[in-house]
Amino acid sequence: MVGPLGAETSQKPSKTTKTAGDGGVEVVVTQDMTGAGQASSGEMLPPIPPDTGDRKHPVASWGKPLPYPILVADRRNNRLIEIAPNKKILWEFGSPSLKLYRGNEDVNFSPDGRQLAVSEEDNFDIHIVDFESRQITWTYGIPDHKGNANGLLNYPDDAHILADGKFLTADIRNCRVLIIDPKDNRILTQWGTPGKCRHDPPTLLGYPNGATPMDNGDILVSEIVDAKISRITRAGKVVWSVSAPNIRYPSDAFPTVDGKQVIVADFSKPGRVVIFDPATRKISWEYAVKDGPGSLDHCSIARELPDTGDILVVDDLNDRVVVIDRQTKQIIWQYGEKGKKGFTPGLLHYPDGIDIDVFRDWKSAPRK
Repeated sequence: MVGPLGAETSQKPSKTTKTAGDGGVEVVVTQDMTGAGQASSGEMLPPIPPDTGDRKHPVASWGKPLPYPILVADRRNNRLIEIAPNKKILWEFGSPSLKLYRGNEDVNFSPDGRQLAVSEEDNFDIHIVDFESRQITWTYGIPDHKGNANGLLNYPDDAHILADGKFLTADIRNCRVLIIDPKDNRILTQWGTPGKCRHDPPTLLGYPNGATPMDNGDILVSEIVDAKISRITRAGKVVWSVSAPNIRYPSDAFPTVDGKQVIVADFSKPGRVVIFDPATRKISWEYAVKDGPGSLDHCSIARELPDTGDILVVDDLNDRVVVIDRQTKQIIWQYGEKGKKGFTPGLLHYPDGIDIDVFRDWKSAPRK
């Protein structure tokens, strides 16, 4: 997740040059944007077990500290990587082409667990990846070209495949949220208006950087401006809209497991995680450590873990993913080393997105 200008905190926005027609504006790709290139852990991966669970009926839990394997969008390694609670690498998808696929920053399983929705902000495109075959099956947007005409995006953030197969994304710099039909690339729903970036949903949105589907089909939209979180129905009715308490820069709000509260990460330094009741704006849980090993640096996603209730956090600029014990507020599990970039086992490079694999029983699956 990045700022409304699309710049990571460690680099300046890239220069751009105009292209003709409706091909958008071509963006100059910097070395920072290509990161480690086509990186791989080099691990021997196990066979993929069948998908026997879903979000309402997950496979058997591994228990504390991490109840399920996690799928990480390892942004500057240009790869997706699934990590088991015992820190073994279970699955990996490296970039087949840095032109088409670079800088994956958000990833989420489809409702059946068989497909992955991927967004790439500074490659200006979104993808669907088939989990079993590790193939890109759909792309929307033109790599390294930004715009708001048909087929173009401008820093797309967040990516979800909805229950009806449609694709949901937040197009930050265009100040809009889109629902696209992958069958014919038609935009079925647009909330927000390019060039008019202020909070008045659903007509106007102030740099939305998160759009998360809820169990009943409603969508949680996060806006950078004034830290706004809104719940909007598929028909475009605003159920509620509030500013997230104690949050400077909201990043990808999610409902809690019971659907009654909202959990949101603060993409700031030091980072913060807040769980609050949108009806009262009362905070029920908060994590904020100013310095030391427990401090967060631009955390982009926080999720309440099923089974344990602990908190999973992507700590982007610390190059790690952590689990925070809900009661003690101590880090009880970590993958990646704080401030150490890499792609070999145990290391990450600017992790940015995450989802939980409740679909496959990796623990009981036979090994080669």
